[in-house]
Amino acid sequence: MSDTLDGITTFVRVVESGSFALAAERMNITRSAVGKAITRLEKRLGVRLLQRTTRSQSLTEDGQAYYDRCVRALTELEAAEADLDLGRREPRGRLRVSVPVAFGHHCVTPVLLALARKHPELKVDISITDRKVDLMEEGFDLVVRIGTLGDSTSLAARRLGVQHASIAASPAYLARQGMPTRVDEMRGHKGIAYSRAGLAQPWHVLDVDGKMRLAEVEQQLSLDDVQAIVLAAIAGFGLAWLPSWLLTRYVKTGELVAVMDRCFEPAQDIYIVWPQTRYLPLKTRCAIDALVAEIPGLIGE
Repeated sequence: MSDTLDGITTFVRVVESGSFALAAERMNITRSAVGKAITRLEKRLGVRLLQRTTRSQSLTEDGQAYYDRCVRALTELEAAEADLDLGRREPRGRLRVSVPVAFGHHCVTPVLLALARKHPELKVDISITDRKVDLMEEGFDLVVRIGTLGDSTSLAARRLGVQHASIAASPAYLARQGMPTRVDEMRGHKGIAYSRAGLAQPWHVLDVDGKMRLAEVEQQLSLDDVQAIVLAAIAGFGLAWLPSWLLTRYVKTGELVAVMDRCFEPAQDIYIVWPQTRYLPLKTRCAIDALVAEIPGLIGE
């Protein structure tokens, strides 16, 4: 039976990934190992499954027919494993998670480290990046996303909380330039902007009267990393846009002062997202439950 199944999972991953290299990365094996597995499978079956060139690959007619049946067979095996999972108390296996940089460092990683310590058979692989990964194409079990989710019938999600944003500065900067209490008092102040793709985000701020106004600050610095904005603010470069959950940590240490708290609208929802599946593995379910339970406390909800 093991001879019969040898290479099937690798073959399906190659087709779904579109390349040997990406399939190897997702399976955490070498490209050479993927190639050998496909060669052995084709030799055993006596047919060519993939038409390969140096630049592309495609299924042969036999390959397409075999792939369709393999997918159905693997679905049944996943269902069988899910049934076994119901009676298992310990999550195990590799869990791949993608998280935004600052939120990942400060909030998600501590929760997943605690989960890994509790369950030694769980192999946690965390990718920390602000790039919006393709969950399905890149083979992630879970991703954390901040902001509006697009419509997708292939993905499922649970809300972890809300990210508010505030304006802050160092005590030294405020002693030197004064503490603005309204949006119009920010005119003439230096600002540290958050930027994406080289474009600084304007500050539409909720003023003391409840109306949204554009804050006119001179944006001397623009950074695409929230932790770098923290460092610039502590160094006294000016007013900074920061997620409120992150600002709270530096207010407690006295390194930063909240100038206007939770003053950006709309707030952004935080989600944990995973591939829509009929059978959710225990490892994935445990991670989702841990994040749902712990994240609200970490962001001050």
